[in-house]
Amino acid sequence: MSVSDPIGDMLTRIRNANKMCMDYVDIPASKTKIAIARILKEEGFIKYYKVTRNNTQGTIRVFLKFGAEREPVLNGLLRVSKPGLRKYVSKDAIPRVLGGLGISVISTSQGILTDRDCRRKKIGGEVICNIW
Repeated sequence: MSVSDPIGDMLTRIRNANKMCMDYVDIPASKTKIAIARILKEEGFIKYYKVTRNNTQGTIRVFLKFGAEREPVLNGLLRVSKPGLRKYVSKDAIPRVLGGLGISVISTSQGILTDRDCRRKKIGGEVICNIW
């Protein structure tokens, strides 16, 4: 089955599994999705992820993170740049999510970075999604 927005599909799978308090979710793998999963891990929104490779595409298994009372750590995911309407920002217009409590994932010429990394390196790019 082909998906017109694979990153949007990844974010929706994570959002739905998070609402259902599932321990993990499986997502078809790609380099971009692995980079987004790496950022989610580094920022503390998920426990960890595991990439399994096979002859075709491979799979990313994302293990979700919950608090003591089984409340989700990840409160929201919002796809910003869509296939039909891309959103690009310059180094001076990088958005802050919830006043700095969340992160923006930005695709730059130096790879996929968070908004804080983009500000530090003084580069802009395509805003993929916002996470809080």
